[in-house]
Amino acid sequence: MEELISHVKPIDILLVEDNPGDVKLTREALLETKVLTNLFTVENGVEALDFLYMRNDFKNAVRPDIILLDLNIPLKNGKEVLEIVKNDESLKRIPVVILTSSKAEEDIVRSYDLHANCYITKPLDFFQFTQIVKAIEQFWFTIVKLPE
Repeated sequence: MEELISHVKPIDILLVEDNPGDVKLTREALLETKVLTNLFTVENGVEALDFLYMRNDFKNAVRPDIILLDLNIPLKNGKEVLEIVKNDESLKRIPVVILTSSKAEEDIVRSYDLHANCYITKPLDFFQFTQIVKAIEQFWFTIVKLPE
């Protein structure tokens, strides 16, 4: 009897985060999940847009399945990046999860007004941060049906 081998495509995640500690925490948390992922990181809004538009240093970038976006990033802030992504026909269906330290109501409201898919405030401790990353992975890649 011939076995069917299923090739599972890794989930491509773009993390837009300028804090090396948060990048490391996210990477470690994803290693603990059951889903195969490729984590791509950029440190600012200009690099995020270059990655998404596959230009400059990111000509060979892949289209991410999801974007984890910090609001407090240099050059172009997260709200500017979110607005560009959600107003672009070729990018707007990519889920954007705001993952930021800001608890400010105006940031939450503005993010949703710009069509963020969800807004999560980063916890301070590693265990809680890991739980949030696992929950993001579980929800977006196990429960939700995304377009091809």
